[in-house]
Amino acid sequence: MFHPIFSHLLGEERIFKNGIIDIVDLKLVPWGNAKIQANNTFKCQHGPAECFLDTVEACALDVWPHLNEHFPFIYCVESLIYHKNYTKWKTCFEKLNLKAKLVTDCVAGGRGKELELCYAAETNALQPPHKFVPWVVVDGQPLYHDYRDFISYIWKAYKGTAPIPGCSSSINVIKMGSKLAASA
Repeated sequence: MFHPIFSHLLGEERIFKNGIIDIVDLKLVPWGNAKIQANNTFKCQHGPAECFLDTVEACALDVWPHLNEHFPFIYCVESLIYHKNYTKWKTCFEKLNLKAKLVTDCVAGGRGKELELCYAAETNALQPPHKFVPWVVVDGQPLYHDYRDFISYIWKAYKGTAPIPGCSSSINVIKMGSKLAASA
């Protein structure tokens, strides 16, 4: 992750309001543009700190598998990155009243590296392959440069029948966009 735009996307609280999160299987993949080097070491686009914090976030995802458990921690870490305070990432444990030991043990042991190798394989298996970060996929389709409008894509992909509060405004935008595209 470790990308200012990703931090902004995580801050998009709209996904947690009006029932949107109830229809989404949100999956975070802390790998980005990293590359596997010799001896299964990693080289990250933004340097060693990015690799380290990706491993921290991978461990958080593993230790706290439910979104409501890991998301606040990852959001806290990403916010610190956004504000160029990433060295203070451990303060997120205290802020959120979380026990640090499970995550720090994962990072210090081999589990963190194992998780990162899994995220590397998952990222490398994307079809089409990811080209940049953040690489946002909705319903199996990458949004490319339109990732900031991912909420509209969620509504468009929604196949349920129950109305979701807050959906009507996004649906109207999608319908207007479809009419404009059809008339062009």
